[in-house]
Amino acid sequence: MKVVVVGSSHGGYEAVRQVLLDAPDAEIQWYEKGDFISFLSCGMQLYLEGVVKHVNDVSYAKPDEVRKEGVDVFVKQEVAAIDPDKHTVHVVNHNDGSERDESYDKLIMSPGAVPANLHVNGEDLENVYKMRGRDWAIKLKEKTVDPSVKNVVVIGSGYIGIEAAEVFAKAGMKVSIVEHNERLLGVYLDKEFTDTLTNVMKDHNVDFYGSQGVSEYKGENGKVTAAVTEKGVEIPADLVVEAAGIHANTEWLNGVVELDDHGLIKVDEHNQTSNPDIYAVGDATLVPFAPTGTQARIALATTARRQGRNAALNALGKQHSMVPVSGSSALSVFDYKFASTGIKEGTEARFGVKTQSTVVRDTFRPPFVPDAAGNAEVIFKLTYDPSSHVVLGAQVMSTQDSTQNINAISLAIQAKMTVEDLAYADFFFQPGFDRPWNIINVAAQQAIEDLK
Repeated sequence: MKVVVVGSSHGGYEAVRQVLLDAPDAEIQWYEKGDFISFLSCGMQLYLEGVVKHVNDVSYAKPDEVRKEGVDVFVKQEVAAIDPDKHTVHVVNHNDGSERDESYDKLIMSPGAVPANLHVNGEDLENVYKMRGRDWAIKLKEKTVDPSVKNVVVIGSGYIGIEAAEVFAKAGMKVSIVEHNERLLGVYLDKEFTDTLTNVMKDHNVDFYGSQGVSEYKGENGKVTAAVTEKGVEIPADLVVEAAGIHANTEWLNGVVELDDHGLIKVDEHNQTSNPDIYAVGDATLVPFAPTGTQARIALATTARRQGRNAALNALGKQHSMVPVSGSSALSVFDYKFASTGIKEGTEARFGVKTQSTVVRDTFRPPFVPDAAGNAEVIFKLTYDPSSHVVLGAQVMSTQDSTQNINAISLAIQAKMTVEDLAYADFFFQPGFDRPWNIINVAAQQAIEDLK
């Protein structure tokens, strides 16, 4: 069998690993348009802040390592077209300009997504950057030590935008965030959390301009000098970092596989497209969403990796269904660490469900443990169906790391557990680690009272 894998990020990487595991004698061709395989954009902040010293280390694998396992790795070679009837892909070799066709028995695509183009005047000015991929990481790293950069404007306050803001604030620059949502991180957290984080940002010289997008960039001598918001606020900018969403990289697939109205590839529970020998994974697809049982777009590395494994299993004839996901994720904002999963108050309308929530505040360890020994306040919000009491989501935040609690909630969502199930669920206690009642127990017990 010959398996062609297109794209080398999370989904493509995992597809290759699974084929190697289950079909070591298969011929595997792995294609990457760029000059580097398996770069992790989610690890970019660690590189920009110097925690990871070399940009090439922010990856799952190196080409030579994978080639030793028998995989034919093609870097700077783009699969530009697909002929499903002939079972061939058309490859453009950007190393020498040559072109060729390659056959396949099974094709696994991980085309990913590209940063959204905001279509504002001045977007072609110098020092208007994106924050996605290895090439942009290298350029952004240079700007963190550029003495001419004093004011940075970040467009968008999702995870990527927040990471960019923190990087440049730590580098000593004045940072401003412009965001359509009225709250920063509004897609990931409810108001109880974002109010605190907005103040934390302010304390670190980061201003927030909510409920407005950017209308234009002004410049002098070809370089950006200011960003103007839709409300007419002019913000000085020596550098602009656009992090205002993504769109699926699927225009080249029109007529090859079926796409939805948003350009996403339609796949079934096996990650199989409308063509039975073509599979698709990653940010260009929808996935089963555990809290609702419907399809949703969850553009996370964890989702893409699971899809990559699932697609490979099915391409090899294993008949494996994609496990529903809850969109669990985590991030730090300076000293604060937070995580969330599932549905929140702020997203219930998007998913068409009715929710109720309970918020509790407790200490990370017993009260007799001083803050200097690792104690701190924890805020936890549990969201559930007010009729069935089934758990739908949760959020947690502290200056201590309480984020692993969200993994337990993700399992609870997948298992359709209720607040009653969680109220007395068994979690360990040791005062050097946590409280006698886990914060999940505390929230679920309070939820039972709130439901009365």
